[in-house]
Amino acid sequence: MINFNGNIVAQNDNILTQNRAFLYGDGVFETVKIVNSKILFLEDHYFRLMASMRVVRMEIPMNFTMEYLEEQILKLVQEKGLSVSARARITVFRNDGGLYLPKTNEVSFLIHATALENPSYVMNLAPYEVDLYKDFYVTKQLLSSIKSTNKMINVTGSIFAHENGLDNCVLLNDSKNVVEVLQGNLFMVMGNKLITPPVSEGCLNGVMRKQVLALAKKIEGIEVQEEIISPFDLQKADELFLTNVIMGIQPITKYRKKEFTSNFANVLVQKLNESISEN
Repeated sequence: MINFNGNIVAQNDNILTQNRAFLYGDGVFETVKIVNSKILFLEDHYFRLMASMRVVRMEIPMNFTMEYLEEQILKLVQEKGLSVSARARITVFRNDGGLYLPKTNEVSFLIHATALENPSYVMNLAPYEVDLYKDFYVTKQLLSSIKSTNKMINVTGSIFAHENGLDNCVLLNDSKNVVEVLQGNLFMVMGNKLITPPVSEGCLNGVMRKQVLALAKKIEGIEVQEEIISPFDLQKADELFLTNVIMGIQPITKYRKKEFTSNFANVLVQKLNESISEN
């Protein structure tokens, strides 16, 4: 089952045959985590979705309030019996018609949801190895900071990682600086500094990225910086980890020949769960 324009319907491939998100990548999306019938970081997801729609010049319907989208997501999750712990993706796409030039800027949306094993964020200490992906580069532009349905770099990079026995890959921009990883934002710990690339470098304006930056700024003795990171800097780091809303915080244990600790990541996971339980 999926939620298509507010109606719970059987998943039907006919919905996709004229879908501009499928045909042209003319869509934007948000993936959210639901715990006990509550969407985590709902406001951040909502405003990023609205900003993404404005960037690609979609017409935002009058009923697209935060409360309406929350209701639509939870309606599907409850119908599927997934209220305790689930992930849901809402994809907004321009309505049918036209070729590259659309006939309308009006939109439809589709929501689907699947179960998650753990309501809380869990520290995964299994080996997690990454390397650079250099076949294609992320451009330093506004479109790179939003979640559009054009994710071909992430797809080809994931294939590259799988073929080379890697758990993830680090993406670079057209200046050959570090941007993010395939499934989220990248953080680097060097001494008492927590560093992540600025959004201006082309990285996704991640919702979990925002949470981690806010939590880290409250930790005594930690200096939080958004600054350019070179591939060489990664090998000098004490710790590397990636972030996204579904996974939370995933420590990277190895990059090329360098192995890393996960002490600070462990502290952040604990503080993240505490912050969620307080809200």
